Amino acid sequence: MAGHSKWKNIQNRKNAQDSKRGRVFQKLAKEIYVAAKQGGPDPELNPSLRLVVEKSKTANMPNDNIKRAIDKAAGNQESENYEEIIYEGYGPGGTAVLVMCLTDNKNRTASNVRLAFNKHGGNLGETGCVSYMFDRKGYLVIEREELEIDEDEMLMHVLEAGGEDLETMEEVFEIYTDPESFIEVKSSLEKAGFRFVTAEITMIPQTTADLNEEQTDKMERMLDMLEDDDDIQGVHHNYENE
Repeated sequence: MAGHSKWKNIQNRKNAQDSKRGRVFQKLAKEIYVAAKQGGPDPELNPSLRLVVEKSKTANMPNDNIKRAIDKAAGNQESENYEEIIYEGYGPGGTAVLVMCLTDNKNRTASNVRLAFNKHGGNLGETGCVSYMFDRKGYLVIEREELEIDEDEMLMHVLEAGGEDLETMEEVFEIYTDPESFIEVKSSLEKAGFRFVTAEITMIPQTTADLNEEQTDKMERMLDMLEDDDDIQGVHHNYENE
């Protein structure tokens, strides 16, 4: 992961996302619903549900919202079916983009994703065209403010917990894990007294792309358009916002 900081992208877009907290909760509720519907309503017996519940709690989603989404899945008798779809393509400047969706209308979602790409100088590609440029990883972020620990000590905690890698920034520690050991690493670090501002399994780019000012503007507008779509759960890319 050396040389790449996912937190830079999160941080630079955080203020905009804070104003969309209700939409974030709505998307998380959909993830919870699908996970509970597919694997059962008990997080202890359903690893997929446990992961999304952990993710929702880290995002400060109220427990009542989480419970309501699980209860809806457990008692739902309607044909509310969501399909998981991943779109791959190229953004401005040839950036690699993965768009993760949960939708009950594949045609609508495909049309909206294609429009966002085409409108901002990108284009959709075939399955597999950019996914090989990303690694699926557990990702944890700990704020360093008021945390009296240096990089060497933090690395020791990460390795003892089973983590794979640590990146140190001025404001945060970024921790990367194998996806299968994500919950174990997170729990171990929580027991050691650490708290997270981000905790998720995500896609990490192997390399990053440099964009000029015009391309950056197009990329930001494309990401805004995609993230505003209720069918789109996440957008992963190799553009690094400085």
